Amino acid sequence: MQYKTLGNTGLLVSTLCLGTMTFHGGSGRFRAIGAVDQSGADVLIKRSIEAGVNFIDTADVYSEGESEKTLGQSLKNLGLARKDVVIATKVFGRVGPGRNDVGASRGHILDAVDASLRRLQTDYIDLYQIHGNDSITPVEETLRALDTLVSAGKVRYIGVSNWQAWKIAKALGISEFKNLARFDTLQAYYSIAGRDLERDLVPLLEAEKTGLLVWSPLAGGLLSGKFSRDNQKPANSRRSEFDFPLVDKERTWKILDVMKPIANAHACSPARIALAWLLRKPFVTSVIIGAKRVEQLDDNLAAVDVELSADEVKQLDAVSALPPEYPGWMLPVQGANRLAPEPAPNGAQQPSANGAPAPAAR
Repeated sequence: MQYKTLGNTGLLVSTLCLGTMTFHGGSGRFRAIGAVDQSGADVLIKRSIEAGVNFIDTADVYSEGESEKTLGQSLKNLGLARKDVVIATKVFGRVGPGRNDVGASRGHILDAVDASLRRLQTDYIDLYQIHGNDSITPVEETLRALDTLVSAGKVRYIGVSNWQAWKIAKALGISEFKNLARFDTLQAYYSIAGRDLERDLVPLLEAEKTGLLVWSPLAGGLLSGKFSRDNQKPANSRRSEFDFPLVDKERTWKILDVMKPIANAHACSPARIALAWLLRKPFVTSVIIGAKRVEQLDDNLAAVDVELSADEVKQLDAVSALPPEYPGWMLPVQGANRLAPEPAPNGAQQPSANGAPAPAAR
């Protein structure tokens, strides 16, 4: 297992993070995602810890809070030291019938964090994340509420999930100007079948040294190896019941066509190749994996041992490349003249991109 710092902090987290959306099951879509009971959760967490995972992600809306309860009880059942496990949870989704039982307002955040702490049976949350975009609450109100939690010791680091690049940039600016706790991470959908965040979000994260936590790295199971052009609704697959996240299926079949021979060459599943591809990305902090069975978890954990060759990465990058989009395709055209010229032999001037002599070095 490898470890990276959580964004621009000193906290080390494993590059694979155990997701707990499959815990308990609850009702509605969470029942389709998974219904791992307490003993099953204990087994999955124990196996993850043994493999070097020290990072576990949940949310207050997963199975109506039961996922948090199951996680908290597992840590007690397994006798794990609290300091050795980095717990991430989230707030935003509806957790009750009231008008204010949802969102990123100060009131809801302060109520929700105490409820999460009780369910998790802990005194603090390592990473507290805003789970979605609140179009009503001012960003500064949300940040001030989170800063209050950090100052009180209930939360140690803060993050955001599923926000637009412009809004994250705005939030980071407010935090710097007002001296408030800043978002250390973004949790976002990213997979070899869905690379959209590379357009705007990745450049922002790299510039601001903000960590990226990847959810649904297998595109909701589409990259697991069960799906193909000829079998688009396999039995016992959650994606067959809950078709999410949105993915260009035809493009995905082309990606799988390239992935399968690479997986065969490594004697592993396409899922493991999809995860290994993500783990090579320098801007990825941790990839969240979820499982209902130990064998499923073991297959995902083994992705850290897959060594993709340069040629294999080139093939995967090419087949999954994003189509050109403005202004992305225009930037290198106009930016070519701004590239530093290569030093010429004997001190001679190199011509610039437009044919004119490059300015002499000073």
